[in-house]
Amino acid sequence: MSRYSLVFTLLFSAILVLGLLTKFYLASRQIRHVAGHRNSVPTAFAARISLQAHQKAADYTVAKARFGLLETAFAAALLLGWTLLGGMDALNQALIHSGLAAHGSLVPQLALLAAFGVISGLLDLPFSLYSTFRIEERFGFNKMTFRLWLADLAKSALVGLAIGLPIVALILWLMGSAGSFWWLWAWGTWMGFNLLVLVLFPTVIAPLFNKFKPLEDEALKARVTALMQRCGFAAKGLFVMDGSKRSAHANAYFTGFGAAKRVVFYDTLLKQLSPGEVDAVLAHELGHFKHKHILKRIISMFAMSLAGFALLGWLSSQAWFYTGMGVKPNLSEANDALALLLFLLVVPLFSFFISPVFARFSRKHEFEADAYAVSQTNGKDLQSALLKLYQDNASTLTPDPVFVKFYYSHPPAAERLGRMAHAVESAVP
Repeated sequence: MSRYSLVFTLLFSAILVLGLLTKFYLASRQIRHVAGHRNSVPTAFAARISLQAHQKAADYTVAKARFGLLETAFAAALLLGWTLLGGMDALNQALIHSGLAAHGSLVPQLALLAAFGVISGLLDLPFSLYSTFRIEERFGFNKMTFRLWLADLAKSALVGLAIGLPIVALILWLMGSAGSFWWLWAWGTWMGFNLLVLVLFPTVIAPLFNKFKPLEDEALKARVTALMQRCGFAAKGLFVMDGSKRSAHANAYFTGFGAAKRVVFYDTLLKQLSPGEVDAVLAHELGHFKHKHILKRIISMFAMSLAGFALLGWLSSQAWFYTGMGVKPNLSEANDALALLLFLLVVPLFSFFISPVFARFSRKHEFEADAYAVSQTNGKDLQSALLKLYQDNASTLTPDPVFVKFYYSHPPAAERLGRMAHAVESAVP
């Protein structure tokens, strides 16, 4: 092993251990903090949230956090197994000696990616099953049957194969054929692919998993249409999704891109909220568009992807990158798929430590969207809607502050509703 390989091995190991310890520390804080506040509803919510609902949210949060500790430990062990303990190298060598290279240079590389994906997916299945049929079931959220779960799994695999295989094959071809600046061409291809998916998702992909019906409530449709016109927003349609066949969680969202944008309401949301509250939730989503949050996120994704592809372009040509992660680079075959997999394994270790920065910006965007919604609708409707959603989704009202800063993409209830109440009071003459 060269000096550079040894240094990279030590760095990789240190980041892996540091990340694992940090995640355990944060999860432990969250568990202690939420459990410690389980027996009393925060004063600000005492008049509207029952102790029983508060305790359910606490127990749900703690159960997910404890299960998350197990997932985190397993993921770290699996990553170690794939890399320094030789799993990826063994899989790669087995495919090299299988004779697949006789069918072309892309075939063994695609086989490596496919084999890794299948093995990783199978190892993740027990966690998905337990989360859905034990944790979600225990707290009354799961509405899926095992048959539906299997159907979703099969559809996801087929969609991933149909969409993922061509784009991965194209990127691998570019890596081997487009010269030293292949990463720039690959980045452009990847960005074009992502934009295409944004356009196709509402009408092609999403209907494979859920049924979407036009919003039939004429009074609500008139309210929503008036709100959208007032906000200067146009969509291709208002739809209701049968989210209740999988979960009791409620939501509403915009989907699509450009002229293909749609407004989608979960059927569970429409059952739980009044028309005014639906208006307010939709206005919050419109606030994201008004402040160009979606555009900013797309631009950020473009920039980070460009940096990622450039880094991959450099690392893929460094022998120490492979050997430092316990893999022998191919001597007579292309290493492109190997480089891609190793890169996808190592990058999350390092990006984990900058995730609080992105979480902070996301929380800032949520506050801005809330303020816009209060300016366009009845602020008290937004307060009551969000409080219902927090309660119906069993979101804890007492998260650990450090955990929030590291992970939360949305502000905790106390901060969010507190700011909202101040804005509502300020708007009253």
